[in-house]
Amino acid sequence: MESLQRSVWEGLSALEKEEWMHTIARQLPEQMRYEGLQTFERYGQRTETGVFVCGGQQFVFVPGDRVTLGWDGWQEGMNEETSADMLETVSEYGVEDVDSFLSDQMSPVREVEIAPMLVECRTHSLGWTEVTEEEAVEQDDTDFAAALEGFRHGKLNEYEQYQQFRLVRQGEDIRIFWFNEDLALEDLLEEEAEAGFGVLTEDEWEYLYGGGCRTLFPWGDSFDYTLKLKHFGDLQEADDPMDDSTEPLTALVDQSDRPYDLELPNFFGVQFVGDPYTYELTLDDDGEMQPKGGDGGSMICGGMGPLVGFLPAATVFYRDANASDLDWEDLMDCMHYRRMIRLTEVAES
Repeated sequence: MESLQRSVWEGLSALEKEEWMHTIARQLPEQMRYEGLQTFERYGQRTETGVFVCGGQQFVFVPGDRVTLGWDGWQEGMNEETSADMLETVSEYGVEDVDSFLSDQMSPVREVEIAPMLVECRTHSLGWTEVTEEEAVEQDDTDFAAALEGFRHGKLNEYEQYQQFRLVRQGEDIRIFWFNEDLALEDLLEEEAEAGFGVLTEDEWEYLYGGGCRTLFPWGDSFDYTLKLKHFGDLQEADDPMDDSTEPLTALVDQSDRPYDLELPNFFGVQFVGDPYTYELTLDDDGEMQPKGGDGGSMICGGMGPLVGFLPAATVFYRDANASDLDWEDLMDCMHYRRMIRLTEVAES
């Protein structure tokens, strides 16, 4: 297993890495196919790794590591722009100590051992399942037919009947999603385990997102005002990216085809939702649900602007203390998850 640890893996030749990927592939379910090596680079970190495909979904090999996770103070410290923006925003809500405000929302500092793993690059919606029009009609929902007809001839790009169905326009096509109200977390975990997959722990998620960095964001301690963010658009094109108005800046920016930066593959080749209105499912040390990567949009809805509003999605260690107060159905509505395989039993070749 030593060769699958990050410190050793980075020093292996491409041929040695290929040999390890083929060794791993021989021990995986038949539907998991090895595609080859690919290099991912972002935020000053770089990984040459193996890419696998299963059922049309990409997985990447992520080497193991021993890392420090959690946040209790600055490594570099905020630059002047970030510091002024942060203080101005939180002071409007009665917060005087920025460091305490941040540390109260971050996971505690701890040393952890991360096992090497295969990780699905993209997430799946937990509560919403894509269906055909015929399958949707079979649900016998009295509102669906009228909603679909109106959507088909209307100009909306997306329409949702709360926790019932969702319609999304994609070119000339309309994608239909149905809310899976009967899903239980235990059933999901059992179903994935039977298929040979697991779900990330909070430790694994923080490692995947930050790669063991000790800064607030994966790129450093200061906010990046060149980002294009969902709900705010391109901050560089905004009249004032530090404006903490209650309305997102979308109407003020150039809505180009440039992708949202927080959705791009990172240095492991893993992609995150990058939207504080959503969560990603992880489990804590006791196997209980620990949502990551969002706060259900609480701070954006509170008018906190791009910097503070995106802390839940952009920072490495954010932990929503209020998620446990939400009903399971409400969490399912905005929850995503990804499959993974821990490579703890691959023998040295």
